Amino acid sequence: MINLRDELTLGHLSLTNRVLFSGFLFVIGIGLLMSGLQILLTHGMADGEPGLSKKDIVYSFYGNRSGSKLETALNGKMKSKAPQEVNDMLIRWAHDGAPKAEWDNKIGAAVEKHCYKCHDEESDLPQLTKYDVAKGLAEVDQGASISSLTRVSHIHLFGISFIFLYVGWIFSMAVFNPFWKLVLISTPFAFLVIDVSSWWITKYWPDFAIITMLSGIGYSISIMIMFVTSFAQMWLPRWTKPNANNIYEIVRENYLSKKRA
Repeated sequence: MINLRDELTLGHLSLTNRVLFSGFLFVIGIGLLMSGLQILLTHGMADGEPGLSKKDIVYSFYGNRSGSKLETALNGKMKSKAPQEVNDMLIRWAHDGAPKAEWDNKIGAAVEKHCYKCHDEESDLPQLTKYDVAKGLAEVDQGASISSLTRVSHIHLFGISFIFLYVGWIFSMAVFNPFWKLVLISTPFAFLVIDVSSWWITKYWPDFAIITMLSGIGYSISIMIMFVTSFAQMWLPRWTKPNANNIYEIVRENYLSKKRA
């Protein structure tokens, strides 16, 4: 008699299911790589230097309290978006208290010329060409706002948890040590909660930024192990069988065996 519990492994899945699961893992894997690249190009440039560092995390959530958001952006991720002389002019304007007269005479025209293409009414970026918006960004950088933290937190918790659910479900059918299987499946969820929580704590306690980096590393490693293991057991000859049964066939064989008995 075929034991259904023993046969529900990745190597015993039908070709259709293996293609389906592999396609999902492949696309999600590319999506996670793009997410990592996006972090490097945004948060990773907060301090104006390539690569993600503790200072980048601090600037993103706690803020660069020695300057303004405008200065932080122009010295960081927005540095290459306009000529350096324009960046320097905007930074000096912010240091001078963002005077309205200078905006009307000079600054506003420069911003319109170099920034409007990205900071227009249809984008999600601040409408920098408006004086009130620019003046707000010229104030001391207090980091991420409570509203933006709330918005990003709920998006991450809802969206990424579904990715972990499906990846963990596929990996649950792998031949793996039961204890470490439970550890690997639960680790991404735990680190996701720690990661999002650390954003809020870093907002008020900048030294906590290191936890944000460690939590990201933690769930990345566990997801990578599940990805590699799942692909290997679905496609390598060591794990697969030439005439793999699908779930329907296993259930049917169990039923017929019991009927014959």
